[in-house]
Parts: sequence; C-alpha cells; structure tokens
Amino acid sequence: MKPAKAAKQPTKAPAKKKSRKRFGRGSLMLIASLFAVSGAIRFGTGIAEAFATGTGAHDAPQETAGDCVSEPGVMLMLKEVQAREKKLGEREQLLTDRSQAITLAERRIEERLASLVEAERNLAQTVTMADEAADEDVARLVTVYESMKPKEAAPLFAAMAPDFAAGFLARMRPDASAAVMAALEPQVAYSISVIMAGRNAGAPQE
Repeated sequence: MKPAKAAKQPTKAPAKKKSRKRFGRGSLMLIASLFAVSGAIRFGTGIAEAFATGTGAHDAPQETAGDCVSEPGVMLMLKEVQAREKKLGEREQLLTDRSQAITLAERRIEERLASLVEAERNLAQTVTMADEAADEDVARLVTVYESMKPKEAAPLFAAMAPDFAAGFLARMRPDASAAVMAALEPQVAYSISVIMAGRNAGAPQE
C-alpha cells in the first residue's frame, strides 16, 4: 500500500506548477500588450503634436512679423517715412518742372534776342540804304540846282524851308550858291546865311 501513495503524490504536484506558470505567462503577456497599446497611443500623439508644431513653426514668423508691424510705434514711423518720401518726390518733381521751365524760357529769350539782333541788322542795312539813296538824291538835286540859272533856281530856294535850303546851298559849289543867294530876296538870303553860319560855328578851326 505505501508504494501506491507515493505514486499519487508526484503526479499532483507538477499540475499545480504548470497552471501557475501558465497564469504567470498570461499576466506577462497582458501587461506587455497594455504597454504596447500605451506606447502606440503615445507615439501617435507625439506625431500629431510634431505635425502641429511643424505647421505652427511655419506660421510663427508671419505672426511675429505681423505683431511687430502692427505695433503703434513702428506703424507711425513707417507712415512718417512714407510721408517724407512723398514730399521729397513732390519737391524733386517741382524742381524738375522749374528747371525745364527756366531752360525753355532761356531758349525763348535767346531766340528772341537773335531775332531782335537780326531785325536790328536788317533795319541798319535799310537805314544805310535809305541814307545812301537820300545822299544820292540830294547829290543829284545839287547837281541839278548847280546847272540851273540863278534866277530860275532862286524861286525854288525861296519856297523851301530856310534850313532845308541851307543844306542844299552848303553842298553846291561856292560860285553857284553865291549866284543863287544874290538872286534871292535879302530877308530870305539872310535867314539862310544865319543857318549856314550856325552849322559851321561849332566846326574845329585850324
């Protein structure tokens, strides 16, 4: 009977150990699964945060720049600089317009002066030609009066103004003018003589 009891006891003990081992392994597997799930959840959350952080990193400089630009002091300085630039541009344009106007006025003045100089030159030539023509006419008349007889020329000189008659007689030959003066009335001859003497009074004498 003793050998039978000894055989039963060894068979029961291994069964308990196997069940304990299985229970321990199941608990470890369950804990490992929970850790794995927790790690996956954390990993996914980290990725989402990384994407969110990356997107925010691109937007951060713009928001910072906007915040800086939107500050009252910076905006006021920017407006002042823009206003000064506008004023400088207007002044520069005004100076340019004035310079162009002055240049145009100077050009017109130069053209006007040139035209006046040309007109004066033409007038001087005309006056010279008229003087020369008048001198020629006077010389021709002097020759005519000299060729006339004194009695025929005397009435013509009597009808002239004394200074005009004195001018012709001064150009005539002395003998011809003396003959005409002798044919004139004494009062007319005296008036012409006074004018002729007055013309020669200021002449230099040697």
